[in-house]
Parts: sequence; C-alpha cells; structure tokens
Amino acid sequence: MKRIMLVFGTRPEAIKMCPLVNELKTRHGVETLVCVTGQHREMLRQVLDAFRVEPDYDLEVMSPGQTLFDVTEKVLAGMKKVLEAARPDVVLVHGDTTTTFASALACFYLGIPVGHVEAGLRTYNVKAPYPEEFNRQAVGIVADYNFAPTPLARDNLLREGKLPQSIWVTGNTAIDALGTTVVNDFTHPDLSWAEGSRLVILTAHRRENWGEPLHHIFRAVRRVAEEFPDVKVLYPIHLNPLVREAAREELTGCDRVRLIEPLDVVAFHNFLARSYMILTDSGGIQEEAPSLGKPVLVLRDVTERPEGVKAGTLRVIGVNEDVVYREFKALLTDEELYNRMSRAQNPYGDGLASQRIADILTKGRTSI
Repeated sequence: MKRIMLVFGTRPEAIKMCPLVNELKTRHGVETLVCVTGQHREMLRQVLDAFRVEPDYDLEVMSPGQTLFDVTEKVLAGMKKVLEAARPDVVLVHGDTTTTFASALACFYLGIPVGHVEAGLRTYNVKAPYPEEFNRQAVGIVADYNFAPTPLARDNLLREGKLPQSIWVTGNTAIDALGTTVVNDFTHPDLSWAEGSRLVILTAHRRENWGEPLHHIFRAVRRVAEEFPDVKVLYPIHLNPLVREAAREELTGCDRVRLIEPLDVVAFHNFLARSYMILTDSGGIQEEAPSLGKPVLVLRDVTERPEGVKAGTLRVIGVNEDVVYREFKALLTDEELYNRMSRAQNPYGDGLASQRIADILTKGRTSI
C-alpha cells in the first residue's frame, strides 16, 4: 500500500490541500496521512472542521510573537520526528509558506520524495512576496512531482531545467474547494448589514505590507467608503497584532467599513461570492475570484499569478494611497471596466485538480 502524507500549516494551505486529502482517501491502495504544523492555529482548525479532515500528526509550532526563525526551526525538527515515525512513500506540500519550505527540506535530508502542489508560480523577486517567493523556488529545487496549476507555471519550471516528465498541469485545488464551500442558501448577520449596498471585501495582511503600506491602503479605502454612500466594506481582519493596530487606527469610526473577526472558510467563500468586488494582497483570492466572477484589485507591486492579470480579472495596483483610491474609485464608476473584469475567463482550472493529482500519484507518472 502506498503511503502518502500531506503537510500544511496555514489557513490558505489547508483550503487548497483538504480537497486533495479527501480525494486521496477515496483511492484504493493508498494510506493517506495528514500532518499539520500549526503555523496558524485557530484559523487552521476552522478549515479542517469545514472539510472534516482530522490530522494524524500536529506539530503545534505556533507561539506568540513567532518569527520566521522560530517557525522554520520548529517545523524542520518536528518533521524529522514525524517522517521517521510515519515513513511515507511521498510527501505533498503546498505553495510557498515556511511550513512548505521547512517540510520539503526535512524530506530532502531524509531522502523522501516531495510532491509540490501549486508548483511553478514565480515573480523572480525573492523580496516580493517575502518570504514566499524564496520558499517556493527552494521547494522547486527538491520536488520530484511538480503539480503546476497553469501552463504558464509549467513553462516557468521548464525554463528552470525541471524534467518535463516531473511536471503535470492540473489546475488549482483552490477551485476544487469552492465546490464544497459555496452554497445558495448561505446567510450571515454581516451580509445582512451590507444588504442593499455594493459589498466590497477587503483583506490585507502580507508581511511586505506591514507598516506604512497598510496605513496607505486603509486610508484609501476609508476615503472611497466615505465618498460612496452605496458602498460598504467588510474586512475580516487578520489576527496579527501589527495588522490589527493599523486597521483600527485608520478605519475606526467609519460607519461604512466594518472590521470583523476572521471567517471560517465556508463563510469567507460565501462572502466573496456575494461581493461586488475585492481588494486583497492575498494569493489564493486571486485564484478564487475569477471562478466567482468578481473583479480583484491586488494590493501588491507584483503578483506570481499573472494569468489572472492577462485574463483581465485582476489588476495589480500597489499600495500607494492615491493610486489605491483612484483604482478603487474607477472600478466603482466605470461600468464597462467592471463588466470586462467580472466576465473574464477563469484561467485556474475546472475544479478537478485534486482528481488529476490523485490519478498521477496512484495510476502512474505520465506527464501531461
């Protein structure tokens, strides 16, 4: 029996890996093991519950004020023990987190094959996104299976010298997750608050935006919200104290911007589905929004997901206050621009990525 372990530690990883966990559990001849690192704690548990996934191992690495040094050290040491005890035939990691990097490194040291889900995304600037671009490239060096979500991601890997037979274009498992989470009859008090208005979802938390960039973003959002009486903004605020302090300093007292606690994945996806548009510095939302027909303004200087930009559903606008204000306002006032972005074709797959990955792992390694 083939023993496959999936390792993840953050909420975004869990959203994209849980559909694959559940797909692998349906396959004969496979023992599916789940190890969570707890890089995120409360937010991770919400996703596990939503997809009814129970970990076999939990490193519980999260601690107050943790740094990249802390997480890397704890995951690397913890994974050594787990891998030596479980002896998996292959370990699947996702994307670009510190959990992903440290887990892949532990596998490399122990000679265990690594499968990289969502492989091949690149900005080629190791400082943006930070530290994610480095993490993703480093995992690519040691990965034996590269599950690229798009042809562009595959082409990045080929240019870097990865063997063609180690690369498969599968689509993105983020789209698979939406098939489980988005429902027609969803209700929530905060959605009722926004009823009758154009609902804008805001997320902002990335490390490179800490400090002044967050203040610029929040001031621009407040300016627009105060200018447009038919707009309401919901901000599920990240648990990081630096993010919360900046948001409360800039957004408190604006009655058309509501700060709420982080949502579980079912609620969050349904909020996205019922929104008018999205402002975000997240990576995963850039993939989810096209499936939902929602325009996205990306609050970053670069994105490793240019497929969405090319398709027309994403616009990368940076974090300058006046630019964010101008681009946000334009999407509210320019109907042609809004319609063009909301009707863009989804470049990230058809919701069958988990099935394709499971087929590759269980039925053979013929690249596609």
